[in-house]
Amino acid sequence: MTPEALQATIDDLRAQLEAVTTVKRWAAAKPRKRTTRNPRHAKHLLIPDTQVKLGVDISHILAAGNYAAEKRPDVIIIIGDWWDFPSLSSYDRGKLCFEGRRYRSDVEAGKAAMEKFLAPIRKAKGYKPRIIFTMGNHEHRVQRVVDEDSRLEGAIGVEDLKLAEFGIEAHEFLKPVVVDGISYCHFFPRSATGRVMQSKSGAPNARAQLVREGRSCIAGHMQGLDIHCQSLGGRMQIGIIAGSFYSHHEAYLTQQGNEHWRGVVMAHEVLDGYFSPMVVSLEYLTHKYL
Repeated sequence: MTPEALQATIDDLRAQLEAVTTVKRWAAAKPRKRTTRNPRHAKHLLIPDTQVKLGVDISHILAAGNYAAEKRPDVIIIIGDWWDFPSLSSYDRGKLCFEGRRYRSDVEAGKAAMEKFLAPIRKAKGYKPRIIFTMGNHEHRVQRVVDEDSRLEGAIGVEDLKLAEFGIEAHEFLKPVVVDGISYCHFFPRSATGRVMQSKSGAPNARAQLVREGRSCIAGHMQGLDIHCQSLGGRMQIGIIAGSFYSHHEAYLTQQGNEHWRGVVMAHEVLDGYFSPMVVSLEYLTHKYL
């Protein structure tokens, strides 16, 4: 064997020995300790529109309650339209489908679903999250009916929902509530010019909503899911529209219109408006948490 070949063999053996030593050192190394969570960071759980009414399946709502009890978000935001209130729908008055609808039945249907959602949260030892409810246009139907017929004043009202008795912090329709730098509202009606000229619909998409509000903002109202991230004012901001957490189909949307995403959104590492969004589908929740 030539001196050159011998040297090459020696170099190869050294390389193999070094590789083996490295692997053994890696295998023997202790796992790194998990970094502790920044105490300033919060975790938010968003519950989109559930549109509860008599005759629809609400098992997914119990699944969401079980999920919240396990994951323990600091804040739970119910974005509105928890109640559907078909008895107060102005679109169906005078139609055959309107017959038999009763306001009290609608109220009780939503309250029963709320009890189902809160039950596992209440049972979770040492867990008392802040729960926020931003009124949706369906809950606002109650006030609208009273405004149209003053004889109903005192007979019905949003107080019938008993949100305070549930331990829920309620915010009036279209009044945003800011939590840890994120603005929450059922929808944001600001136009492209920056003016609020109407109160029947929000931004057409998450990007427009974010740009118009100029800060991280989360809404419901519109079916499906839309997320947009953009740097505004030197900081990354996030806009989300998530308006469907129900398993039933709505006849007015037709078959094609009912094919949209349904689920909840968990916002991790919330701090000064920035967060890491995680979407959780209705299918996953019912498979995992029922």
